[in-house]
Amino acid sequence: MNNSTDEIIKAKGLPSDAVVCGVDRGGHRALLYSLGIEKEEMSRPFIAVVNSWNDIVPGCAPFKEIASFVKRGIAEAGGLPFEFCTIGVCDGLAQGHRGMSYSLPSREVIADSIEIMLKAHCFDGAVFLGSCDKIIPGMLMAALRVNIPSIFVQSGPMQNGCYKGQKLSMPSLREYTGKYFEAEITRAELEKIERCTMPTQGSCAMLGTANSMSCVVETLGLGLPMTATTPPFTSQKRQEAVTAGRIIVGLTREGRRPRDYVNKNSIENALKVGFAIGSSTNLVLHMSEIAREAGIDISLAEMDEISAATPYISKVHPSGTVPFNDLNAAGGVPAILQSLGDLLHGEERTVSGKSIKEIAEAADWEDKNIIRPRENPFHNSGSLKVLWGSLAPDGAVVKQSGVAENMRVHRGPAVVFENMEEAVEAVEHGRIERGSVVVIRNEGPIGGPGMREMQLVTTLMVGTGLSDTTALVTDGRFSGATRGPCIGHISPEAALGGPIAYVRDGDIISIDLNKGTLDIEVDGDELRQRASASARKSRPAADGVLGSFVEHYLRKSEEKERCL
Repeated sequence: MNNSTDEIIKAKGLPSDAVVCGVDRGGHRALLYSLGIEKEEMSRPFIAVVNSWNDIVPGCAPFKEIASFVKRGIAEAGGLPFEFCTIGVCDGLAQGHRGMSYSLPSREVIADSIEIMLKAHCFDGAVFLGSCDKIIPGMLMAALRVNIPSIFVQSGPMQNGCYKGQKLSMPSLREYTGKYFEAEITRAELEKIERCTMPTQGSCAMLGTANSMSCVVETLGLGLPMTATTPPFTSQKRQEAVTAGRIIVGLTREGRRPRDYVNKNSIENALKVGFAIGSSTNLVLHMSEIAREAGIDISLAEMDEISAATPYISKVHPSGTVPFNDLNAAGGVPAILQSLGDLLHGEERTVSGKSIKEIAEAADWEDKNIIRPRENPFHNSGSLKVLWGSLAPDGAVVKQSGVAENMRVHRGPAVVFENMEEAVEAVEHGRIERGSVVVIRNEGPIGGPGMREMQLVTTLMVGTGLSDTTALVTDGRFSGATRGPCIGHISPEAALGGPIAYVRDGDIISIDLNKGTLDIEVDGDELRQRASASARKSRPAADGVLGSFVEHYLRKSEEKERCL
């Protein structure tokens, strides 16, 4: 009896052969038959549609429709689509309470869960449907880790709100909350603003982490041109979805994988685009991990150098008044690529089949006020600035594009808080003196645990006018929605015995964005005495996901120490 695989399912030379080819795979085929799949379909490439759709995250809600168009494109091109969902956290809903502790750890869960699904089921290719903050980074990490042919489709930004002629997005609303505490608006006015700030679904209409990472996907070459800025529920988004479905089948048959596109040059391109438009400082966290998955080293110092050499060409909210969705009509990422020109590695290829240079040359750059030519930038250097000094020996980051000129250099007495909630209460009750430096510690990856965003306190400081004279430093992190003199990611964090752990009320802290320094004006011997006299607090008890996250970061810290 001939038991050759040819008489059952002809081998495709793809990973899914392990599932469907051979007499001994009868049970596997029976399971697929139970799903309504025919024998002929089993000879097609198995394409995962990796969805982040759910009912609670506005940026993910459009993916139910988008997935249907992706699957249509896959089927039309001769592939067999299988859809599954991963988790996703809405950072807006998780903001300002302990729920934010789970946002950054969700990135690892997303990456791990996708790896499990793709590997366990021997998928041949994948279409990733991602939007909000940690979803796209987690998906990029998984795509590079598994390294099967992949393409990304983002949901696109929601329409901005409008109140009395002012274009609104999430940070606007929170700043209005600060105005309410200052009695500048009534509770009824605030409720009216709440109702009109977010009129549609999609990623928030600002350059937060979600839209920053959408631009990264395009620039890395893993998404189609314009997909970062095309709004959901439009014919253009539906066409992008169908096209992505068709392209992934071709990429699978050609064997083109994410690591064919993601290299040191494309990482640098993505960082330059991010710094050119004022992206979230979370890029530092995400791009270093994405690069690591691709086997690429990118240091904090290198990121600082890249930002310094990149002109700041678009003032997107919150650093400026332009909502993110306005970038679409202005020309989107392709127009940004055209503006940056030969500052980019134009030869890098993309899943569209075109190079970065070709995409840039074909851009419809409609508005040179929203996206400026690089010869006429808002600033000669990009949005990220890395600071080092006695308060941050291993570095800290700030979105300098959101800092007023008068606050680029600041010196003031510390007002110390052991967590974000204490600082929020102090701001709401007017207990922060202007000219001081608010210090929030124990909010790092280990001390938090989870490295929460401090967006609630930063937007309140803007709304109450404190940010005009008062700085904030923390070992936590910030949302892309943050503006003002807010310095985060201070390293080492307090839980690891960094100098921030020993700051006292009244200590003078000096900040100089021009020189790239962040110092505490306390003698080194005094700091060491404080450290030796201080009873180190035990780490907060963390179990479950947070416990795993803490252990992950402790291992990274130990590896770093060994390297030094």
